[in-house]
Amino acid sequence: MTKEDKSFILNAGLEHAVDLLRNPPSTQDELPNSFSEHGIGELETLNLLAPHVLGGATYLDSSNALAHMDPPTPWITWATTLWNARLNQNLLHPATAPFAIKAERKVIDWLAPVFGMNGGHMCSGSTVANLTALWAARDAKKVDKIVASRAAHISIEKAAKILGLPYEQISTNSEGQIDPNKLGDISKACLVLTAGTTATGVIDSLELVGQAKWTHVDAAWAGPLRLSPEHADLLDGIERADSVAISAHKWLFQPKDSALIMFRQPEIANPAISFGDGYLAAPNIGVQGSRGASAIPLLATMITWGRKGITERIDHSMLMATMLATELNKDDNICLWAMPKTGVTVFRPLTMSTEELYQRLPEGMFSTCVIDDNKWLRSVAANPLADIDKILSVIQKEIQ
Repeated sequence: MTKEDKSFILNAGLEHAVDLLRNPPSTQDELPNSFSEHGIGELETLNLLAPHVLGGATYLDSSNALAHMDPPTPWITWATTLWNARLNQNLLHPATAPFAIKAERKVIDWLAPVFGMNGGHMCSGSTVANLTALWAARDAKKVDKIVASRAAHISIEKAAKILGLPYEQISTNSEGQIDPNKLGDISKACLVLTAGTTATGVIDSLELVGQAKWTHVDAAWAGPLRLSPEHADLLDGIERADSVAISAHKWLFQPKDSALIMFRQPEIANPAISFGDGYLAAPNIGVQGSRGASAIPLLATMITWGRKGITERIDHSMLMATMLATELNKDDNICLWAMPKTGVTVFRPLTMSTEELYQRLPEGMFSTCVIDDNKWLRSVAANPLADIDKILSVIQKEIQ
């Protein structure tokens, strides 16, 4: 090994990687069966992996792609993610991430007030964000249990198990929201309300905020609607919550893994979830220790698009969902579960099984979910580039 190790030096290999991104090869060679003693080098590895990584991927910007809460990402995030990989910043240590820490503070300063929050930090996803919030609820406010809807994300039950707190699931009403009539005494509990359930996109009544000792809003999916003048009122009341979680890798169009946990009173929450040690220059706040500079791609997107650019794409996605549901509701061969609340459309065919229609449709067009023991098709308007007319044409052809 020489002092000038070319594996750590900028060279034409990156340009080759971009060329492969533009034109992924289709011919796949088998991957090695074992970990070889001597590697094959960077360019050969790129050529070997490109057909697998790029050719074997699901493209979330496809005109058919409406299956999941995973959006395509703008190219500004590809560039800044490349920068992040080059620099390998670690927010655990301020000395290794001076600007990355400033970038995160800027993102939080810009976004937290939109939700009535006053601080927070980024983490690898809303599973971690939810765990962080419930940890703060346990240790800062001494809640005695966690209460959530049966439609709440599985991360809530996971967090309850990790934290050793009793977990109470409340049935939903006819609209898929947590049923307030079944809540009982929650004066000492942490109440989790979901803003955009995974299956149907329903928002729990935010009028319930403040009735528990701590209220956390899992807004992983629908949270960014608060940025939109057209749809912000759907989240009225969220500003009274104690904590809010958002997945930036959903409707903020970021690469995985990117999420935010925000607190209305960080001066109460942060001390409860902070640890220090002799090797740390500053207390480590939250679940994660070492973590990367995920705020930089988000900051770049916010600067590039501005608030209007982000909301235009979200509003367009909401409009697509309404268009899809409206047309499906006109078809006598289709049962629509309900008009979409947050861009999630759920329906099933009446002339065949849901599974049969699902298998007939192009891969990635829809996913499935189970509601009241029945399987439904599920469309999520996370891709602003989807072609609704084309999708409707395919459905009409296959359902006849």
